[in-house]
Amino acid sequence: MVRKYRILSILLVLFTLLLMACGGTDTSTNTKQSTASASPVTLNVFAAASLTESFKDIATQYKQAHPNVTITYNFNGSQLLEQQIANGASADIFASADQTNMKKASDASLVTTSKVFARNKLAVIIPSSNPGKIQVLKDLAQKGKKIVVAAPSVPVGKYMLQVLDKMGKSADYGSGYENAVKGNFVSQEENVKSVVQKVQTGEADAGFVYLTDITQAVSSKVTLIDIPDTFNVIAEYPIAVTKDSKYAQDAQAFIDFVLSTQGQAILTRYHFISVNS
Repeated sequence: MVRKYRILSILLVLFTLLLMACGGTDTSTNTKQSTASASPVTLNVFAAASLTESFKDIATQYKQAHPNVTITYNFNGSQLLEQQIANGASADIFASADQTNMKKASDASLVTTSKVFARNKLAVIIPSSNPGKIQVLKDLAQKGKKIVVAAPSVPVGKYMLQVLDKMGKSADYGSGYENAVKGNFVSQEENVKSVVQKVQTGEADAGFVYLTDITQAVSSKVTLIDIPDTFNVIAEYPIAVTKDSKYAQDAQAFIDFVLSTQGQAILTRYHFISVNS
């Protein structure tokens, strides 16, 4: 009789283990289905205007791996984006073209800890028709040239002033050069894309932009004049999740993609300097 009870007990244990194994399989299947049918998420990304082309490409690539995530962009000058976020605009991610505006956002407790995800340099562009007959950087100081730049509050405008300051302190150009170039400013724009637009349409003889702004779409309409590294500046682009984001984990996942090898490869393709360089 005791032996029969032992056999029944063993059979009962085996039966229980079998049920647990089947239950485990079902749980795994349900988990996979839940992951595949994740709820739709829309991330509002406030990004510097100079990131327009590269970030649109990044969104396309990101969507392939995260079909439930839709990326909505607001491209503008970093100073305007920071103000919009400070005034309560709905943003999940802030990507700035400088550390200054990111620091403003951080000091106001608008964002979490930021990370630099790309770097950039400045260049001068002229219309392909070259109405101002500009061949080299020294020609920018000739009286009567029409130069369009970004306002000093815009990152690229701030960097441009640093470039001119370096040139003005050099023996090759001198302080007279810096003042003469500034005297030729005819417009100060709120973002770098406006500078590109005015140069490519011939409204200006030259403009200071980022190297990355010479995209395939405008390359046939403008000519590049390189700024030597001696006088150039390296612009650092930080990115962060906003503290009011309803999708903080998804926002961080997007930032992780930007910082990944694949994301950096896309930025490099658009002539940004990778943080891995």
